[in-house]
Amino acid sequence: MSAAQTVAAPATGSAPAKAPTAPRRPFRSRTVITAGLAWLLAAVFVLPYLEMVITALRPADELRDATYLPKHFAWSNLVDVWRDSNLGSNLRVTLLVAGGSTLLVLLVALPAAYYTARMRFRGRTVFLLLVLVTQMFQPTSLLVGLYREFYTFGMLNSVWTLILCNGAFNLAFAIWILTAYIGAIPVELEEAAMIDGLGRVGALFRVTLPLAMPGVVTALIFTFIAAWNEFVMGLTLTTVPENQPLTVGINSFVGNYTVQWNYLFAGSVVAIVPVVVLFAFIERHVVSGLTAGSVK
Repeated sequence: MSAAQTVAAPATGSAPAKAPTAPRRPFRSRTVITAGLAWLLAAVFVLPYLEMVITALRPADELRDATYLPKHFAWSNLVDVWRDSNLGSNLRVTLLVAGGSTLLVLLVALPAAYYTARMRFRGRTVFLLLVLVTQMFQPTSLLVGLYREFYTFGMLNSVWTLILCNGAFNLAFAIWILTAYIGAIPVELEEAAMIDGLGRVGALFRVTLPLAMPGVVTALIFTFIAAWNEFVMGLTLTTVPENQPLTVGINSFVGNYTVQWNYLFAGSVVAIVPVVVLFAFIERHVVSGLTAGSVK
């Protein structure tokens, strides 16, 4: 046998050969620049809120100091703002208005969006265009007519008035986003459910609605936030301090000659905490709902 045909046997007990490792990706300067810009952009948005919290805890005698941090924090500001103002009543009105408007939009927008997405009726495009046109009207331009109408019906200083107005101005957005989301759900799923014995309403609530839940949550959270932050209609249609929403109640800390900055910012902190907590819990549903219908 020649030496070329001889194959050497591996040594007994020798360590197995290591698998080749993937080469490490080089640390690019583009990554550093992108991360730095992201942190800078985040700081631009976060710093005003941090300043708001610091000013809310600043003592009254240190409001004019040129220091970023106070010498000591006055935690009593958060207690005094509840005791010396109508902030508790304003918060209750805002919760009722935001919750009532959201429920009203859900009850009206869901069947309208379902019918528009599933039925090809005459005038469907015109209907959607009219719904879109209503988003072009600013509430400020309609305040005179709204005030006159609710004054005639004796509905000023009423929570129901604010619920109707906020629900009406947010209805178009909810119909549009729900129409896009329901239209992306295959109609064959409903047809299969109806073959198995469900009716049209049963297929809606047992098949379509669970699949469209991210879009529903997106429409509801945007309606809730819009009603929560509304100011102009609340200022015009309510005059009794106890019946005003939170955005209008916070404005009471701005006087003709002085501004109670510590109480103003303390009330602002109270106003944003519920929305931040709510958005943190349902953020993933909002992201998936906003991308609905983008991919077919």
